[in-house]
Amino acid sequence: MAQPIRIGLVGVGKIARDQHLPVIAASPDYALAAVASRQGGLDGVPSYRTLDAMLAARHDLDALVLCQPTQARFEAARAGIAAGLHVFLEKPPGATLAEVGILVAAARAQGVSLFASWHSRYAPGVEPARQWLSGRRIRSVSIAWLEDVRHWHPNQDWIWEAGGMGVFDPGINALSIATHILPPFVLTGATLSVPENRQAPIAADLRFTDSDGTPIQAAFDWRQTGPQTWDIRVETEDGELVLSKGGAVLAVNGRDQPLPPEAEYRGLYDRFAALVRSGASDVDLNPLIHAADAFLRGERRNVEAFTD
Repeated sequence: MAQPIRIGLVGVGKIARDQHLPVIAASPDYALAAVASRQGGLDGVPSYRTLDAMLAARHDLDALVLCQPTQARFEAARAGIAAGLHVFLEKPPGATLAEVGILVAAARAQGVSLFASWHSRYAPGVEPARQWLSGRRIRSVSIAWLEDVRHWHPNQDWIWEAGGMGVFDPGINALSIATHILPPFVLTGATLSVPENRQAPIAADLRFTDSDGTPIQAAFDWRQTGPQTWDIRVETEDGELVLSKGGAVLAVNGRDQPLPPEAEYRGLYDRFAALVRSGASDVDLNPLIHAADAFLRGERRNVEAFTD
C-alpha cells in the first residue's frame, strides 16, 4: 500500500471540523501531520498560528488543505506550491479568477497537483442526474438555494466583506452542480440585493440561457428561516427531474431514485489522492466564472441593514 499523504491543514474553523478532519481521520490515504490556524490548534497534532511557522517546522508534508476564508487563500496556496506541496482548495478556489490562473501556472511549473474542490458535485444524486439529462432536450431550469445565514455562518464577518462573496458562498454550490449536469450556459441578467451596511449580497436573482435558448433561473437568498431549500428543477422533453436537499435526493417524474449514502467530502479526498499520486490537477473555474459574471453584470439593489 502507498504511504499516506501527509497533510498540513490550514484554517481550523467550522468546515474543517465538520467535514475535513473526520474524513482525513477515517481515510487510509492520509495522515494529518500539522495544522495552522488563528482559531486554535488540535489536541495531539502539532499546531501553529501561521502557515509560515508550520512550513518552517519541516513536518515532511506532502500536501496542504486550505480551509481559511477565501481572501487569504491565494498567498497560502502560493507558499505551499513554492514549497513543492500539492494543494487542495476549499470552494470557491479563489477570491478572483486571475489569482486562480496564477496558481494553476505555478502548480504546473512546480510539478505539483492543484485541486479546486466543488463538494456539491459529489452529492449522491448529482452524477445520476447528469447521466439522465445527457442527450435529453431541456426546456427550462429553476434553481432555488435558500438558507438562513445566521444558522450556517454565525458571526462570520469575512463573508460580508469584499471577496467574501456573500450569498454566493452557498450559491456557488448550486452553480457547481448546474455546470456539471447541464450544457454550457451564460448569464443574461442579475439582480443583487446588498444590505446597506455590507459589501456582499444577501440575495441574488440570476437569469441564464444556453445555446438553444433554454431559460435558466436561479434564486439565492440568505434570509430563509425554517426548512432550508436547495433544489434544482429541470423540465425536459421526457418529464421533470428534481435534485433536492443539495443533491442528496433525486426524483424523476415524481419518483425518488435509489442513491448511495452521502459522502461528499470522502469523494473529494478520494479525488485528491488520485490527483496527487498521478501528478495531475483538477481546476474547473466555471462555477466561479458565473459568480463573477453576476457581479460584473448584475444590477445592485440596496436593502435593509443586516446584523447577526
